[in-house]
Amino acid sequence: MNTKYGDYEQTGVTVDLSIFTVNEDRLKAMLVRRAEAPFQGFWSLPGGFLKNGESLDAAAQRVLIEKTGVNDVYMEQLYTFGDPKRDPRSRVITVAYIALIPWQNLPKPESEKVTGLTWVSVDSLPKLAFDHKEIMSYAVKRLRAKVSYSNIVHGLMPRQFRLSELQSMYECIIDDKLDKRNFRKRMLATGLLKETGKKDLAGAHRPAMLYQFKTTEIVFF
Repeated sequence: MNTKYGDYEQTGVTVDLSIFTVNEDRLKAMLVRRAEAPFQGFWSLPGGFLKNGESLDAAAQRVLIEKTGVNDVYMEQLYTFGDPKRDPRSRVITVAYIALIPWQNLPKPESEKVTGLTWVSVDSLPKLAFDHKEIMSYAVKRLRAKVSYSNIVHGLMPRQFRLSELQSMYECIIDDKLDKRNFRKRMLATGLLKETGKKDLAGAHRPAMLYQFKTTEIVFF
């Protein structure tokens, strides 16, 4: 319950995570089923209230580990959502984050705090609790825009990859096809990639040079 002091009120603070991966050629987001009211039984973004003395980033890392079992991934603060009526219980402001996890790095989540967990294509989301569909829509928009001018895609890629694999990742994120020649030329011109000196010999395709990003720090181009 809110405690009011004149024109001011005590406000709760939460973090909510839009956790993305790419699987089956689809950009997917993690959803958890709520075990308690409000919106009991609804799908929602992973999240939770801040603990006493806990920073926003620490809370986001805690939620990430609880829900995915991993912590060494790319994550950034997205936006703050504070509509007075976004939570029917009381005034709650949420700070939203984006996290990117390569599909092959995902272990089976061990959290007992959820009654269900699923990965859903961002283009076919079910009805979500609170304002989480708005948060997810904003997160997808930010991610799709940022891949066009930064190396943020590294958060979804294996350490070494063929340029064709990198192109496929871009196409899954932006949900569009790219010209192979133009894509290759543009990515090499950024100066963000380096050859590993190794070639991918697996599969039926011709051996192809393996690349990796020079840095995992966000760089704009």
